[in-house]
Amino acid sequence: MTWSTALRAALGIALLTGMDAVLKGQMQKHPFALALFMRFAMGGLCALVVLAIARPAWPTRDSLIGNLARIPLVVLTAGSFFYSISVLPLAEALTLSFLAPVFVALLGGLLLREKIDKRVLQALGFGLAGMLVMVWPRLQGHVSGAGLGVAAALFSAVSYAFNLVLLRRIAMREHPTVIVAFQNIGPALCLAVPAMSVLVPISMADLAIYLGAGALGVAGHLTLTSAYARAAASKLAAIEYTALIWASLLGFHLFGEVPLYTTYVGALLIIAGAVAVSRR
Repeated sequence: MTWSTALRAALGIALLTGMDAVLKGQMQKHPFALALFMRFAMGGLCALVVLAIARPAWPTRDSLIGNLARIPLVVLTAGSFFYSISVLPLAEALTLSFLAPVFVALLGGLLLREKIDKRVLQALGFGLAGMLVMVWPRLQGHVSGAGLGVAAALFSAVSYAFNLVLLRRIAMREHPTVIVAFQNIGPALCLAVPAMSVLVPISMADLAIYLGAGALGVAGHLTLTSAYARAAASKLAAIEYTALIWASLLGFHLFGEVPLYTTYVGALLIIAGAVAVSRR
């Protein structure tokens, strides 16, 4: 993996973390389903503009099937993750998502019949220990907003692992703009009906904010997708951990969030396990 690929992935993570923070703020003002729909609708609009400029080749039949198959996974992953950040501190929800590389390794063994060696099992142990350290104060009732938020973050990590496996297979043969267009427009269409059922007036300022979130999402996914086309998912997974830095800073400055010390202790354990997997 080259430095340019690593920097490309790091930039993608920073942009996506910024989008997470923007949407967290919007979910405090608008119904969850509406905010999620607007994120993908505006992202789809930005993706179409980029698609018109790039003019990539039409997707092949196999690519079309692969991209369509990812749409429900994107909806599940985004829906569960964004729900988790609506009730948990941004840094905490993102740290729980760091379990995804461990789940990728496990899914590789279960679905692709790859060897699950000792390091994978060690990583699973570290990851579970880190998760328990993080969520223990919430499960004990010392901090409010626990149950569903933690469960949603963990579910998001599992579905994101499926997404990473599919993305790696598609990214090697498909133009990034096509992939990003599918993963924005498809979810927007899926979420249109639920969003309309909770529709409330949206000001021009909020529309501009949603457009900004869409632009951040498209830019982040484009850079991240192009990075995955240049390096193995297991090598890039470690760069995902830079999201904790951005999430801590944005959570503190925008929402006054100060994560518990157990968040960072748990993060160290989870990252240790995920690094062990990526260095197999």
